[in-house]
Amino acid sequence: MSVVPTSQIETERVRKLNDHSARAGKYVLYWMQQSQRARFNPALEFAVQKANEHEKRLLVGFGLTDDYPEANARHYHFMLEGLKETQESLHKRGIKFVLQFGSPDEVAIHLAKEASAVVCDRGYLRHQKIWREKLVDAIDCEITEVEGDAAIPVETVSDKAEYAARTIRPKTNRHRDEFLVTLSTTSLQKNSLNIRVSGESLDDVPGLVAGMKIDHSVKPVPQFFPGGTGEAKRRLRNFIKELFAKYDEHRSKPEYEHTSCMSPYLHFGQLSPVELAIAIRDSGADPEQIDSYLEELLVRRGLSQNFVYFTDDYDQFSCLPDWAKKTLGEHKSDRREHDYGLDELEAADTHDEYWNAAMREMKYTGYMHNYMRMYWGKKILEWSPDPEDAFQNCLILNNKYFLDGRDTNSYGNVAWVFGMHDRAWQERAIYGKIRCMMASGLERKCDIDAYVERVDALVKQAENGS
Repeated sequence: MSVVPTSQIETERVRKLNDHSARAGKYVLYWMQQSQRARFNPALEFAVQKANEHEKRLLVGFGLTDDYPEANARHYHFMLEGLKETQESLHKRGIKFVLQFGSPDEVAIHLAKEASAVVCDRGYLRHQKIWREKLVDAIDCEITEVEGDAAIPVETVSDKAEYAARTIRPKTNRHRDEFLVTLSTTSLQKNSLNIRVSGESLDDVPGLVAGMKIDHSVKPVPQFFPGGTGEAKRRLRNFIKELFAKYDEHRSKPEYEHTSCMSPYLHFGQLSPVELAIAIRDSGADPEQIDSYLEELLVRRGLSQNFVYFTDDYDQFSCLPDWAKKTLGEHKSDRREHDYGLDELEAADTHDEYWNAAMREMKYTGYMHNYMRMYWGKKILEWSPDPEDAFQNCLILNNKYFLDGRDTNSYGNVAWVFGMHDRAWQERAIYGKIRCMMASGLERKCDIDAYVERVDALVKQAENGS
């Protein structure tokens, strides 16, 4: 589809999804789904500009479904806390926000029937693509998609699936300065708060979540991770001021809390990756710390988005490179000293106290230190009866308990455990040529006992409800 230029927003972020023009209608609709924020949101600013251009009011609509794939009360509570703040921020800008129950695509189609034009943000997962395709099939007015949650649009970086970080890194860095630019807000010329469209109240988020037909067994964790853009920015300021100086030194040491914990906020679109990158770039920190962080945010995160975009079966064992499937197949019958099923893993009931601590951190807080995530996944591969079961169990647990689960990073990181975006290593039992991780490595590289103690304290805090 054609690219549509607009002020301040890079043309590479914007594309028309159909060939229709704007029509007579009551308002311009911004169907918000991925970019759940009121600031530094290219789709929102584009929609404001579109409304001003056509002298229309702007309606922001969000579809809330009970059956979002693998989502539970933990995810919904965090998301709705963020949407409550977003609604309040939009209200201050004179923009009407409405949340309606229903499949997101059906809510968008319903609201679009009285729209002169529709703007939507972009999602890379399978169901997100299908929702947008259904909207295009159902609506005969102009529909424009605006990318706001990839720091650099995937197709701008590369036109193919990249083999590894080393292949995508130069392509990413080539566009870095071009896309790490600020985005100003545009004033809406026609206040839209008087649009008569009904929706659900966000005044009582816990009550709203309690009334939904969802999995309530995984409890919300607001004591560890309150949702919302304001909280994301507060954490970011604290990270830059208090922790960033030792980021590169401590980022692989789980006994320290020297990570920014931005991934849940990025996953739900409560914080712009561009705004985050600019804050890090302009922090005044040591250049090595800055480059180390931007490597993770731009290169590694971009690699996962590239993986999901170009890989239809990103959530299946079949997505792995041929060499990885071959070596795992050759060692499928190797004897396992330990063999754990999903129930034992979920209960953190293994012989390995380090792994159990990582699983408890995930279950009780919705987060796990990044270095322990690698160890956690590798051990599931080692302890499962076959690699196919291991792959699925990794995804099941990842998506159930992590606030940032069900994300392009989730699928990219789980696949990495099994050889994606990696190279062949020295062959060994069970792993074959897949990279392994050992408990002795944890003991050598960090104070792993201090990590276990830290997790024990977090679990106690969670159980006390504080």
